[in-house]
Amino acid sequence: MIKRILTTGNEAIGHGAIYAGCRHFFGYPITPQNQCTEFFAREFPKMGGVFVQSESETASINMVYGAAAAGVRAMTSTASVGFSLMQEGISHIAMAELPCVVVNVQRGGPGMGTTQTAQMDYLQVTKGGGHGGYRNIVLAPASVQECFDFIQLAFYLADKYRNLVLALSDGIIAEMAESIELRTLEFDPLPEKDWALKGKAHKGGRRDFISCSNLLTRPTRDGLKVLGDKFHEIEANEVRYENYMTEDANFILVAYGSSARISKEAVDIARSEGFKVGLIRPITLWPFPYKPIRDLTHGKKFLVVEDGLEQMIEDVRCATEGKSEVYFLGGTARHLPGPGGMIFPDRVIEEVKKLI
Repeated sequence: MIKRILTTGNEAIGHGAIYAGCRHFFGYPITPQNQCTEFFAREFPKMGGVFVQSESETASINMVYGAAAAGVRAMTSTASVGFSLMQEGISHIAMAELPCVVVNVQRGGPGMGTTQTAQMDYLQVTKGGGHGGYRNIVLAPASVQECFDFIQLAFYLADKYRNLVLALSDGIIAEMAESIELRTLEFDPLPEKDWALKGKAHKGGRRDFISCSNLLTRPTRDGLKVLGDKFHEIEANEVRYENYMTEDANFILVAYGSSARISKEAVDIARSEGFKVGLIRPITLWPFPYKPIRDLTHGKKFLVVEDGLEQMIEDVRCATEGKSEVYFLGGTARHLPGPGGMIFPDRVIEEVKKLI
């Protein structure tokens, strides 16, 4: 019998981690992801898991580094400001090729930002975030069920590629409550973690070690080629997206996360009024679905709906290669003078009609 519960996006992340076999969480409280940290603090000790409230986000990502190096499934969660503090540790994790999961529930604006709902970390999470040109796989859930499912997927992809996987949420997805199915997802078998630290001595007496200075132990170009080849493999095999009513559409919305939910409702309204509008929803923000968008460019206009300041639009413009007009509707006072600047379906419809 499938078990169903009513829960929030933040807590669904915790349930997903449990079903993925994760028992090691290190984190520091920050709005709007505090329910994540609270969930792990409450539930992990009951099942013999490890929960540590670190003294900072810098500490928590380095604790994840250590746990991942030992071959266990480990994760942390944070929000925009805290994610920025993790960048040095994440860069080291990329070089050491350690599989782990990080959840970022976005805040709005630079600096300390605002705790109002927003989607303003897109460029940081998709273009690396730290130095050295590394890549993180980025999954963008658009429902509470996907918060649960994508954490299981995140751990699978992390182990498959020995790479950090990021789940990018926002205040709406994090705080909303929906009924979800609790079940273990099935994935292809994974290789043994024969690289993990086990505390045993090698022949000759040298102990196991994992270093973020791998370039010191092999020629620089060889080391970078290993990473580059892995990133190309991910780009070739792990692009995920959803097409919604795009087959006959002449106007395409592009949105992720909570904005995709709003845009899907706008598509339904537009269709009921006779407008041929469709939606393409990137599920992986990296690797980004360039080709699926490019395949839709002929004779169509695009509207990027994003609760922020023109970030994903750069990738959409790149995908269309100048063959289509690309417009933007964002969650700013300039575009949306209503309370809080939130985007609603009627505002999307208004923009679509104006552009058509």
